[in-house]
Amino acid sequence: MPLSIFALPDMRLFPQIRSANSQSPRWLAESNRPDYIPINFFLFNKIIGGADHIVADELVFQALNFDHSDDFDRLGLFAFVFSYVGRWKGAESYQSRPALWAHHYVMDRVANEFAWDTRNINANDIERFVEADSRYIAKTARKLATNLNYLFSVGGLEGFSQARVERWWVNALFLALDRLIEDRLMNGQSSASHQWQSQLDRANFHFVSGRRSVEKDLATKHLVKLYEACGARTRFSEQDVRERQRLLLPDIQWFANQETPIAVLHPSNTRIVKTIPRACAMLARYVAGFIGFDLDDLENLDIDKFIREQTKEALQKLAERNISPTMSAEDLMRLTRGR
Repeated sequence: MPLSIFALPDMRLFPQIRSANSQSPRWLAESNRPDYIPINFFLFNKIIGGADHIVADELVFQALNFDHSDDFDRLGLFAFVFSYVGRWKGAESYQSRPALWAHHYVMDRVANEFAWDTRNINANDIERFVEADSRYIAKTARKLATNLNYLFSVGGLEGFSQARVERWWVNALFLALDRLIEDRLMNGQSSASHQWQSQLDRANFHFVSGRRSVEKDLATKHLVKLYEACGARTRFSEQDVRERQRLLLPDIQWFANQETPIAVLHPSNTRIVKTIPRACAMLARYVAGFIGFDLDDLENLDIDKFIREQTKEALQKLAERNISPTMSAEDLMRLTRGR
C-alpha cells in the first residue's frame, strides 16, 4: 500500500505508517478534502539513491511497536507542530518545515501569551494570529484556522499543559533529537552529542512540547544521556547497538534474544520512563543509569516499593564506601530554613 494521508477525524496516524512502503510520498494539493493533511507533515522524508524514503525515527518506532493511544496522538501532534519533515524529490526548500504557522502559534500565543491555558484556543484566535503575522501569506486563513483548531482538539493539545514529565513528552524529546540530527545531516552538518541540548533549545522544543518545568529540564539531561547511550540515530540497528555495547561495555556479554521493546526508568524520577529497542538494555543500564523492565512488569510496578528499594540500595552503597552524614536531620532543617 503506498504512503497515504493522515485522516484528521480519526486521528490515527499509526495504521498509515504500518502499511506504508518506500514508495514516494505524494502531496495532495489537488484534493478537495479539508479534513485531510498530507502525511508529509508528520513523517521525516529523505532522498536516498535518488528515491524518496521515510526515515525510521521515534514516531515510526512507536507506531510499529505499540497500539494506538492518546499518547501517540500527542506525539503525532507534536511532530506536526515541531515541523521538521526533511525533503523529497521536487520539494521546495521551505517545505522542509511545512507547518511553521502552527509552530509559531503554539510558541508565541499558546506558550507565551496563554501560559498553556488551552481554553483560550479557538479558530477565530488562530485566524487573527495568521492574518496579523507578516511571516505568513494565507489564501484561506479561515480554512487553515478551523483545521488547525480541530487538529489541536482531537490530538489532545490540552494534555501539553502538564508541567510534570509524561511518557508522550519523553518520546517527543527523542523524536525531536531524531529530526534535528537528520535535518542537519540533510544540510551537510554534523551533530555532536554535547550540542544536543542547545539544539533542542534553538529549535524551541521546550516551548512547543508543553509547559516547561524544572522537572522536565532535569529529565532532559537524563534523557539526552540515554539517547546517546543507545546510539542516537543508530539505536534501531541491532548490529550497530551490539557493536556499541562491545566497545563501551566489553565485560558484558549479554545481548537481547528477542525483539520486543523494553521500558527503562530513571531512578531519580519514576515518571522518566522510555520505551527503547531491547538491544539497548545494557547500554541504558550501565552507561545511562536507567533500570530496565518488561512492559508488563512496568505496568504492574509498585512505585512506592520501588522507591524504598532504591533508597535502601543507595544507603547500602554509601555504607559500603564508609560514607556517613556529617550533620543530623535537625541540623539540615535548620540550615535550609535559615535558623
